[in-house]
Amino acid sequence: MSDTIFALASAKGRAGVSVIRISGPAAFEAAQKISGSKIVARKPILRKLKNAKDEIIDEALVLGFQGPSSFTGEDVIELQCHGSIAVVSSVLTTLSGIKDCRLAEAGEFTRRALMNGRLDLAQVEGLGDLIESETEAQQKQALLVMQGALSNKVEDWRRDLIRAVALIEATIDFADEDIPQDVTPEVTELLNGVLDDLQQQVNGSFAAERIREGFEVAIVGPPNAGKSTLLNTLAGRDAAITSEIAGTTRDVIEVRMDIGGLPVTLLDTAGLRETNDVIEGIGVSRAIERAKRADIRVFLNDADGASIFGLSPKDDDIQVWSKSDTHGMREGLNISSLTGAGIDDLVSSISTVLQRKSSTAMVASRERHRIALNNAISHITEGNIIISNSYEFSEVAAVEIHYGINALNSLIGRVDVEHILDEIFSSFCLGK
Repeated sequence: MSDTIFALASAKGRAGVSVIRISGPAAFEAAQKISGSKIVARKPILRKLKNAKDEIIDEALVLGFQGPSSFTGEDVIELQCHGSIAVVSSVLTTLSGIKDCRLAEAGEFTRRALMNGRLDLAQVEGLGDLIESETEAQQKQALLVMQGALSNKVEDWRRDLIRAVALIEATIDFADEDIPQDVTPEVTELLNGVLDDLQQQVNGSFAAERIREGFEVAIVGPPNAGKSTLLNTLAGRDAAITSEIAGTTRDVIEVRMDIGGLPVTLLDTAGLRETNDVIEGIGVSRAIERAKRADIRVFLNDADGASIFGLSPKDDDIQVWSKSDTHGMREGLNISSLTGAGIDDLVSSISTVLQRKSSTAMVASRERHRIALNNAISHITEGNIIISNSYEFSEVAAVEIHYGINALNSLIGRVDVEHILDEIFSSFCLGK
């Protein structure tokens, strides 16, 4: 029998309401001890909570969920009390004194949901991403995964692959029986369909990963082009030091933003020029290296429109004329970080490029997903080649397809994922 665990499920600190979650075989007993009343599942009741000395702690709404129809699949109690730090501390202290109850470890509620079949591994990752989401795009993507979008696809692929293996193995096992011998067309059609879907997921996983982790937009240009002033204007605060002295910015400065519902990290980089200053030279090298890895580069041109040292624009990069308030308007996109002129147009241009980049996103959004998908593609492709060339080695083809199925099973935690569980759940808070 597992322990009964408890933890604060809402955010720490003062709040209007705080939620304390209890899960395990003794959950209802613990709730009865702290509230003084028997709790009936799915019948919310308002009760006074008391400590071990029978002193009133608070008045709270008590809700019971009987397993397996709960988040963890176990008996679960939620105490909705006032969000006072003192109240929450007293409730947790009282629960810790009840037999067979202990404070939950990080992510333990969700881990129990996984072990009890309430969530699979992909849904757990989606839940974690939903908790961490900062923008609308992240929230929508995480919610899809949490609700089973990737899991459902895995089930569809498994169904088709199992059908293909069944056809192959039927031919092997009943070679002397009166059954259709040539199942190659149907098997090939099933395998090709799965392979096409898997490749689409792999291709779209890079954009999905950027939505989950955030796009990077690097502001690049020569010294004194107004890069730091632009960063401060976009951020709405003084995130970078500005000065008329060339070479003020020596390191990459990062600011997290929401642009068009997408997560974006703006990078202010050192002015790009040749220099004999060793420290400034390191800054220039870092700026070029980081800018090359960015999803978009905003080339902030100086008054003469000279080429920018060390970098060449790519198709998605944006060319901008800065300081339009003093240098006047030139052909192309003009901005003034001091007056705000053209800033909305620049943000719109960045948003348009990012929306285009994110339009290919699929529900697979992690490197782990991509590795599993590529492993499945490799095995299924090998099996498909064997079947297409000769049915003499159909047993080998069936084995390859089984390996492909196992690779897909690892996506949702059915096989070979114990080594990554601790890493995943360590990022969850105690109440999850």
